[in-house]
Amino acid sequence: MSRTILVLNSGSSSVKYAVVEPDSGAMLVDGIVERIGEGEVADHTEAMRIVFDELGDDMAAVIAVGHRVVHGGPDLYQPTLVDDEMLSKLDELAPLAPLHNPPAVLGINVARKALPDLPHVAVFDTAFFHDLPAAAATYAIERDLAAQWHIRRYGFHGTSHQYVSEQAAAFLDRPLGSLNQIVLHLGNGASASAIVGGRPVDTSMGLTPMEGLVMGTRSGDVDPGVLVYLWRTAEMSVEDIETMLNRRSGVLGLGGEIDFRLLHKRIESGDEAAQLAYDVYIHRLRKYIGAYMAVLGNTDVITFTAGVGENDAAVRRDALTGLTGLGIELDEHLNASPGKAARRISADNSPTTVLVIPTNEELAIARACVEVL
Repeated sequence: MSRTILVLNSGSSSVKYAVVEPDSGAMLVDGIVERIGEGEVADHTEAMRIVFDELGDDMAAVIAVGHRVVHGGPDLYQPTLVDDEMLSKLDELAPLAPLHNPPAVLGINVARKALPDLPHVAVFDTAFFHDLPAAAATYAIERDLAAQWHIRRYGFHGTSHQYVSEQAAAFLDRPLGSLNQIVLHLGNGASASAIVGGRPVDTSMGLTPMEGLVMGTRSGDVDPGVLVYLWRTAEMSVEDIETMLNRRSGVLGLGGEIDFRLLHKRIESGDEAAQLAYDVYIHRLRKYIGAYMAVLGNTDVITFTAGVGENDAAVRRDALTGLTGLGIELDEHLNASPGKAARRISADNSPTTVLVIPTNEELAIARACVEVL
């Protein structure tokens, strides 16, 4: 029987799980337990029991448990065996990722109690971007203050950006080291990266996963003066501002929907708020594409991935329309044709190749676990 890895991604109200065969890349089973604390699933302990019931015999060949952890701060970035000391450090880092780290730590604690005989490995979203060039990683704020509080651009979705950039090189049958790439991870969370020879040179998310592109419920880039204004003039608390930016902004805050399929329906019905939300989303995305083309100098390949990037042909079309002067020419038929596999959607004569490549963070996490073990 082939060895497998159980991959867990614990959120505040959900646990995603998958059993992955790292050698072959096969995902034997995957699923999600949702609405934790809202009904039949009382807490994460109960959610984990449901996971194990669902997996049944698929647990027999599991040799380790891999946990996705969003933020490891300045010191935790390599895939790491979990112990009590590491979990204590993750608790201390909660202010850097208040939506993500606390449920991740909770999920790890529950899983360790349920599976005490298996090694547990934390795989960090920030790992791929840890060695960003200083010019890209550094914020232009008081230097000593930034050093004291470890303020820098950390970047997120790194597991996905690394996996997709490697898959793009394989798809093109080109050496990874020869390619300048832009990867656009467009899901509920969204991020962009510029990658030279397999190494990232810039990314849109920053100290937290809030910076950058417009997202499902997160604002992305916003003038810091807005936050001071809301605190001083609207008399909003820091907690209320943080909640607004993380949970009630982005496409949801502007257009009332988080699901792009529903957003498109509202646009088709003449909903002006939904149209504006979409326009703002696309405008910000085009700005980052243009900026990263400037950072790279020349761009060999642009790749769309994650839920929106893989499935929304309109987003891909509108993000790249009118960029023939920059060497980007979409094939409208290829772009509009649905598909689940890696595929090219640019015209044959396009100097820059445009791809759609499904991300597979679970496989990347599973393989990182094997490396640690």
